[in-house]
Amino acid sequence: MAFLTTDYTENKSNDYGVLPTGNYEMIIAKAQETSTKSGAESLQIDLIVRNDLDGVPALAETNKKYHNRHVFMDNWKRKATNQYDMQGFQYILDAIGVPEGTQINSIEDFLNVLSGKVAKVYVKKDKNEYNGDVNDVNRVAPWNFSKSEYPQSNHQLKETTQAGGNDPFANNGQAVNVSNEDLPF
Repeated sequence: MAFLTTDYTENKSNDYGVLPTGNYEMIIAKAQETSTKSGAESLQIDLIVRNDLDGVPALAETNKKYHNRHVFMDNWKRKATNQYDMQGFQYILDAIGVPEGTQINSIEDFLNVLSGKVAKVYVKKDKNEYNGDVNDVNRVAPWNFSKSEYPQSNHQLKETTQAGGNDPFANNGQAVNVSNEDLPF
């Protein structure tokens, strides 16, 4: 009996280039504040093309074809005011269904409100030039968010980092005992 018989019918394309321009049903996997070495601050939103809509015929060329792909959206603080564009955030909050008049007291609260929410997002394929190199990139503007046509999400994260998942460092809050003999230095 053979150890292995080649069968490539289940192989999938490993094209991880930018997404084609279009509307995608997405989930906000994570939102966080980041900064550059020079101190410029931004709010970064990690959007993932939802994988729970493969059976929807209208999404065959978007979600089914590109599910689990990430698109990162940066919202930079304005240099003149050192503030974010709050009006831009209103589009995102409206799209994810935050009720009118809701007060959000801090950037941390805002980040928590975003995480795990779904929206339909228009993603644009664009060119970016840096140091003479021109590359394809995806761009998402806050006004390109709209309410999801599929508000109930059954999206399954491909990589689990919660305790008990695929995180090799998760220990359910238990202390890790390491003796000096276990250390290589």
